[in-house]
Amino acid sequence: MKGLVMRSTGSWYEVLDENKHVWKCRLRGKFKIKGLKTSNPIAVGDRVVFDIEDKLENTGIIHEITQRENYIIRKSVHKTAHGHILAANLDQAVIIVTLNYPRTSLGFLDRFLVSAESFRIPTTIIFNKVDLLSEEEKDYLADLAAMYEEIGYSCAFTSATANIGIQHFEDILKDKISLISGHSGVGKSTLVNQISPDLDLKTMEISTFANKGVHTTTFSTMFEIAENSYIIDTPGIKELGLIDIEKQELSHFFPEMRAMMGKCKYHNCKHINEPKCAVLEAVSEGEIAESRYSSYLSMMDDDDNRR
Repeated sequence: MKGLVMRSTGSWYEVLDENKHVWKCRLRGKFKIKGLKTSNPIAVGDRVVFDIEDKLENTGIIHEITQRENYIIRKSVHKTAHGHILAANLDQAVIIVTLNYPRTSLGFLDRFLVSAESFRIPTTIIFNKVDLLSEEEKDYLADLAAMYEEIGYSCAFTSATANIGIQHFEDILKDKISLISGHSGVGKSTLVNQISPDLDLKTMEISTFANKGVHTTTFSTMFEIAENSYIIDTPGIKELGLIDIEKQELSHFFPEMRAMMGKCKYHNCKHINEPKCAVLEAVSEGEIAESRYSSYLSMMDDDDNRR
């Protein structure tokens, strides 16, 4: 039987078959994916082939994972030099950010965009809680969104409490498998509950302590929010470590730098202090945003600019 992995809890996987029935499955024996060091061999979004083990117990055994179209990965918390796959076979990623309550750093946003770019996953940026912004913050947000849209990222503005942009948010997710991500507390669950109240995703008040969100999700889970529309809700990601990206190719995953390929004096230019570097010239002339270039440098230096 063929199925779609909807949830992983470590050793067991909830698999949706072609008749919309969910089976509780586990892997047959040791299972390693060739050439990929991961702490989880199967991820939410994987398409698998399984056999029914026990109809009464509703259990099955997975014996094949079909080839992934893409996946998004972060560094494993427990195993060094290993990755943890957050989700596979995505049509798009949707990152929800807030300028306040809590503040999402641009460093975190840029790292997420680079991770998605590295697997050619189209990404939409949702700026949530816009009703809480001052006029000055709204002006800053408009400039920020314009900058990201100019380099190819769609942006949308929402507020679950003030009912702003909810229909647009629903349209973005229609007929797609979408990874929804963002720091804890940015309002992922509240937004999804607005368009699919039957799900009743667990939400929690933002912790006022240190203005950091409280984690409400512990495992990646896929939900069907409408016919053929699925979202994958991931645990609030405190950090998204870049993995499997070589330093010499990092600039390829910044669309505005990719557009400059071949224009630098040196073919192996790292865009740091080389003479006649097209990227450095573009930064000094304001064609590339300083915040984006700062994110690039911090990734090159393995610094953490996500705070």
